[in-house]
Amino acid sequence: MEGMEFFAYHGHFKEEQIIGTKFKVDLEMEFDTAKAENSDHLHDTVNYQEVYLLVKQEMEINSHLLERVARRILDSMKQAFPQVRTIQVKISKLNPPLGGKVNQVSCILAE
Repeated sequence: MEGMEFFAYHGHFKEEQIIGTKFKVDLEMEFDTAKAENSDHLHDTVNYQEVYLLVKQEMEINSHLLERVARRILDSMKQAFPQVRTIQVKISKLNPPLGGKVNQVSCILAE
């Protein structure tokens, strides 16, 4: 799942916690799709809407660090979707307040 966009209040600086900014989340998952390939039933695979809602829920919890948000997403994914073998999450803060033009800063965690 690529390009999930959220407005959230993550950041080290007090202003970031008050004003907020845009974030982008990319999630890569590896899981067995054989059953769904043959059945054509949603309950035989990972429901992307449920994944999105889980990521959204974690993005709504304010944190000082992207690393903490990424860890929460990974842990929640593992708990909610035990059939997922590997997960990689990339969280990008768009236009971070670094004193100059920077498109984004990102944190990538994988398990």
